[in-house]
Amino acid sequence: MLRYLIRRLLAAVAILLVITVITFVIFFALPSDPALLACGKTCSPSRLAEIKHSLGLDQTFLKQFWEFFKGLFVGRDFGDESVHIHCGAPCLGISFQTDTPVLTTLLDDFPADLSLGLGAAVFFLILGVGLGTVAAVRRGKAADKAAVGLALLGVSVQIYFVGLLLLYLFVDKWQILPASGYTPITQNPGAWFQGLILPWFTLVIVYLALYTRLTRSSMLEVFAEDYMRTARAKGLSSQRVVLKHGLRAAITPIITIFGMDVGSLIGGSAVITESVFGINGIGKLAVDSVQNSDLPVILGTTLFAATFVVLANVVVDVVYGLIDPRVRLA
Repeated sequence: MLRYLIRRLLAAVAILLVITVITFVIFFALPSDPALLACGKTCSPSRLAEIKHSLGLDQTFLKQFWEFFKGLFVGRDFGDESVHIHCGAPCLGISFQTDTPVLTTLLDDFPADLSLGLGAAVFFLILGVGLGTVAAVRRGKAADKAAVGLALLGVSVQIYFVGLLLLYLFVDKWQILPASGYTPITQNPGAWFQGLILPWFTLVIVYLALYTRLTRSSMLEVFAEDYMRTARAKGLSSQRVVLKHGLRAAITPIITIFGMDVGSLIGGSAVITESVFGINGIGKLAVDSVQNSDLPVILGTTLFAATFVVLANVVVDVVYGLIDPRVRLA
């Protein structure tokens, strides 16, 4: 297992390196000039040259890429004699717009994505697996039809529609909850929970459909296996047959999707939810950085999200061996 983890981690490093190169290439293909955006409308040629030099944009592509890669391990220095900024390792660069280290900005916004992604993931995993299991056990009955209908509804709606509808009902019309927004849990746990209820509920409605349908189809396939009929013939209780023998075998594809979803949500993929509910997370930061051609922030958010997705897949592979004995034997 240790050798396997080492191989996977080395492969993850290679993937992140490829993503970094691709992001650099795409940025250099853009027609916009980040130095010109940072300089402003009344920008003289001399001032523009100074900004390009201080940001390192007057260097070649390979030189800029090497400086970025080296900064991940030893840090970097930006600016000149008049303005000097040190970025300690691991350095993801300095924002062209705010002159602050990218890693500092990411760490400031990360708690919002962590709270939003993990909280929603716990709810839609438990509810989705539960509804899918009930639908498979009650196949063709009212509970099955209700679960399938709810899943169909979740697939049909969009995040921005559900989010705005929930804001209108619970905040404007019924005034049950305060206006949404992220409050750090260390400042006010109650406000933190209240501000995330509607964003969590929005993501649950959308993701619940996938997990309900996937659990139902996986459970129905497992129910048709010979060892399930053998377990019933031995006189085991229905609960033990379904949960211990059926769900344990059917949960493998669910874990795969769940690992990818959690990694992407924590990495900032819930940008629409953040925009609807006014949450300043990494997803919103990524969109703003693209609009401003802020290469260091674009690279930082891209690598940040990719890192969580890759690590989530590694964790999923480890969990496979703990849940399914067939994986351990392989």
